[in-house]
Amino acid sequence: MSKHMRAAVLASALAFAAGLLSACSFTTADAICSNGEDPVIAVGSTAGACVKSGEAAPKGYLRYPAGKVPQHVGDKWDTYWESHTLDENGKIVPAP
Repeated sequence: MSKHMRAAVLASALAFAAGLLSACSFTTADAICSNGEDPVIAVGSTAGACVKSGEAAPKGYLRYPAGKVPQHVGDKWDTYWESHTLDENGKIVPAP
């Protein structure tokens, strides 16, 4: 095998490996929260945070209503909560 052929094969293998690694990191990078965490929303705001699963939301935050929890950046509920928020009673209201 010529020197140029080996370089081309090596470059192809490296590009393939980089593609696999970036595909793996993309699927976890677009998650709203890490494993073992749940998203919460700031009362009266579209700001969010993540809390450990099973723990209470910090003061000034509420858990999302059941069935309306964003899981990934840009999903249906992530987009929805860009223009909606929760009031202090947990009622869905338009975001300011």
